[in-house]
Amino acid sequence: MASTLYVDQPSPVHRLNPVTKLVALLCIIVIVFAIPVWWAAAIVLVGVIVPAAAVSRCGGRLARIGGQILLPIVVVLFIVQGLTFPGGETPVWQWGVATVTSEGLVFALNIGARIICLVLASVLLVLTTHPGDLMSALTERGMSPKFSYIISSTLQLIPAFRDRADSILLAQQARGLAVPRNPVRRLPVLMPLLGPLVLGMFTDVEERSTAMEARGFGSTARRTSLVPVADSPAQRVARWIMPVIALAAIVVPIILEAL
Repeated sequence: MASTLYVDQPSPVHRLNPVTKLVALLCIIVIVFAIPVWWAAAIVLVGVIVPAAAVSRCGGRLARIGGQILLPIVVVLFIVQGLTFPGGETPVWQWGVATVTSEGLVFALNIGARIICLVLASVLLVLTTHPGDLMSALTERGMSPKFSYIISSTLQLIPAFRDRADSILLAQQARGLAVPRNPVRRLPVLMPLLGPLVLGMFTDVEERSTAMEARGFGSTARRTSLVPVADSPAQRVARWIMPVIALAAIVVPIILEAL
């Protein structure tokens, strides 16, 4: 069975119902994209994501994984938008024909803040939610088991790819494959590993489908959960309040603009 990024910790965030965390993630995405200014995303980041990461005791891992994903994206975003933003008129730095404008940097800041919230909130959900619990919780709420499996398996896709790639690389190294430290020289060596990696993933999918069919996964009969996922009235209320707040983030700016 492929491992996941999930980190088991006895924290209040881990004990939350997975549906509650999924609704919170979707509402965060709606809010930061509905309010097109960087400070709205900053408020969500400082007021929601950072405290949740601290309480769940996975702030270090969140920062490490998020940094690996976000650093190249944010750097490229600021360079491209700072140099090529079509409405840029106020130069901040100029060297020859290259000119960085303040309008481009502000635009990059607004977009970058949203991307940071999106990525960090998504990674935090993966770190604090076991895919099996998420699938059980969604099925208990009446969602199709097939659709629930698609959502939960998505959380395992990257870890499964990484674990299989590491296994193939270790097997090749045991057979004498030398992997250079230089990234440029390492690329041609790693390219032949793509074939076994892709074929192995297809084999894994076939094995899973066979196992699910043998267990009646496609049955339309009502299912009962062997280990029910904990829930509470407060969380059920919160799952109604959060969408209302997200809807207000969409409607209020439209009303204010109309006035």
